[in-house]
Amino acid sequence: MTATFLIVGEALTDIVIDVDGTRREHPGGSPMNVAVALSRLGHDAQLLTRIGDDARGDAIRAHLEASGVSLTPGSSVEAPTSTALARLDASGAATYEFDLLWDPRPAELPERVDAVHTSSIAAVLQPGAATVVDVLRRCHGTATISYDPNARPTLMGAPEAVRAQVEESIALCDVVKASDEDVAWLYDTEDVEGVVDSWRDLGPALTVLTRGGEGAVGFGGSGRVQVSPVVVDAVDTVGAGDTFSAGILDALAAKDLLGAQRRPELAAMPSDVLADVLRRAAALAAITVSRAGANPPWSHELT
Repeated sequence: MTATFLIVGEALTDIVIDVDGTRREHPGGSPMNVAVALSRLGHDAQLLTRIGDDARGDAIRAHLEASGVSLTPGSSVEAPTSTALARLDASGAATYEFDLLWDPRPAELPERVDAVHTSSIAAVLQPGAATVVDVLRRCHGTATISYDPNARPTLMGAPEAVRAQVEESIALCDVVKASDEDVAWLYDTEDVEGVVDSWRDLGPALTVLTRGGEGAVGFGGSGRVQVSPVVVDAVDTVGAGDTFSAGILDALAAKDLLGAQRRPELAAMPSDVLADVLRRAAALAAITVSRAGANPPWSHELT
């Protein structure tokens, strides 16, 4: 089932330095990657972001257009485009350094969407974080709200300084997905499953923990559900978590579980349905892992 999404968050230029020192640039940003993934899967994805009027901004706009993502009015500004320097290690994992200003302008947003998603820096970096929370609150009465904390320690600062902001966003959400590394950093704990399970007490109907080679775990009204990872030859992990987030939303759309009016059904999701959702997300993320950069799959590539 095709759904309409509003994604709120940063779009920037990823400057990737491979383990051999090779340098390359391409459009990036966790929320932008989610928008691209959803659009490539056949959904209507609109992105509220902040892109400069320079060559890097032009490259991002071309990338979004090629993937069918629409920019909300006010997303293009007269300023430099933000960047994220990603250094890859031998396993393909990335560490980031940011040059980012986040001050979005929420002009002429769509009147009604099935779901709103935000992630990462957008929900914690001021002054834009306040705008993001305001948009989530405005849309809560009609749309499913989705969030991925997607921690960036070099930009977010000390975990105790951002934890309250993260939990404020979680409390507005129906669906929250996080990686085990993000949760361990945010809460300084090895009991990452316990943390993600406890988030449901704040409000979400569904919370999900991704665990890399150990697969993913979901917590819903039917309890805990775990699925195995999809094993592929990994190129790098850039954009994999974002594709997983998009995969959750894509699967919920297929099961007609999006929209505020579907909250009771989402909260009562049976364990077999939750397992289907997690497997769909894992399969999509595995395709992204199997190729360089944040390059989520198109619907015609799926079997």
